Amino acid sequence: MTAPTETAPDRRHAPPEFPAGFRWGAATAAFQVEGALDADGRTPSVWDTFTAVPGRVDNGDRADLAVDHYRRYRDDVALMARLGLTTYRFSVSWPRVQPDGRSAANTKGLDFYSRLVDELLDNGVEPMLTLYHWDHPQVLQDAGGWANRDMTERFADYTALVAARLGDRVPLWITLNEPWCTAFLGHASGIHAPGVADDATALTVAHHLNLAHGLGVQALRAALPATAQVSVALNPAPVRTPVDTPENRDAVRRADALRNRIFLDPLLRGEYPADLIADTAHVTDWGFVHDGDLATITAPIDLLGVNYYTPLYVAAGPGPADPYNRWVGSDGLVHIAPADGPSTIHGVVDAGALRELLNRIRHDYGPVPIIIAENGVASADQVGPDGSVDDAGRVAYLHAHLAALHDAIGDGVDVRGYVMWSLIDNFEWVYGYSQRFGLIHVDRDTQHRTIKNSGHWFRQVIAANAIPPLDPPAAG
Repeated sequence: MTAPTETAPDRRHAPPEFPAGFRWGAATAAFQVEGALDADGRTPSVWDTFTAVPGRVDNGDRADLAVDHYRRYRDDVALMARLGLTTYRFSVSWPRVQPDGRSAANTKGLDFYSRLVDELLDNGVEPMLTLYHWDHPQVLQDAGGWANRDMTERFADYTALVAARLGDRVPLWITLNEPWCTAFLGHASGIHAPGVADDATALTVAHHLNLAHGLGVQALRAALPATAQVSVALNPAPVRTPVDTPENRDAVRRADALRNRIFLDPLLRGEYPADLIADTAHVTDWGFVHDGDLATITAPIDLLGVNYYTPLYVAAGPGPADPYNRWVGSDGLVHIAPADGPSTIHGVVDAGALRELLNRIRHDYGPVPIIIAENGVASADQVGPDGSVDDAGRVAYLHAHLAALHDAIGDGVDVRGYVMWSLIDNFEWVYGYSQRFGLIHVDRDTQHRTIKNSGHWFRQVIAANAIPPLDPPAAG
């Protein structure tokens, strides 16, 4: 996955300011922050069921309380205002809004999100609503979940319910978050909910998620004012190889098809990659793609959400098993290759790869407007004796990635905003509470919130609409 080489801008003559109206935000997801899993009519989600199985989550952690955002949302919005956020990306819990996945809305569930939206607006923060961040009702999983084509219609109905209640106040909507994770981590490797490990099912699920996005766009367009913007959040990654050989280039091609083009091509070109179909012909005949599906999937969007954390390094041939990368259709032909440099739970830290990725999207798919819907890093943050949280590593990470983003904008990429993952330390799926990504620290015993130094630094970014130096920011 190679983008055209760009020349680095001369920063002596190009101060790192961002375009006027640039969105600055932070993100969470319902299951990771809300808690209150049995409150006000919410039914179990597929993640409630998955995390109840011993051994699936670090330390046996559960999201029953999470960070208690369901009850503390007003305090959390006040912290957003202190950070100066212009945008808050949150997700709606499907089983809270539509407990059986197919009937009328649960009024109490929607009431919570209505109160949250009003609180955000009252504090000058733009709501950015994600409809699906992995937590569909368990009752729908019992009926087949995303492997069942009917799930796409259920998603469209759910979308219509949420849009009817909140569409007058929410200006930006994201249909799905990282469908690659649901399809491949949830249905190929089985390390995410629902814990299925079947290659043909994973490809079926990928298509059904693409189709659900398209049907969701239709439902949103029918319900929202013309000024509302519709998006989807994908997690593409630059794919590289440490040694350039014909065999390794083929491994890059295969990995790129499975990670990137399986979602980008139908969304932005209205087709699945021919090489992906050929690579997986022994797994499935792709009969799950029906006439008219691709026209639905490629319905125009206003923004493409890009979640970026790390590039992907691969090489040809068999290698050690990696539960985070199941090479569907290419077993024994691709494996993860080591990469030099500092790394996190996501992989090697490489801010320049973000610029590469954005230029590749512009080069291959045209000038689609982009918003960075997630980007961040986990660290072992602790409250110090003076009451502050010194997370200098996160500040350096943000500084480097914002500089790369600024460079991409200088290259001509149309980027409209940056949303940091995450607003607050939360339940990080299979990592439980062992990974802290937040701009805000949470004491697990007391739920006390403390803005980290990175949060104070990010406030400076937002206020200036520019990248400040790495000097320690003043708390406030």
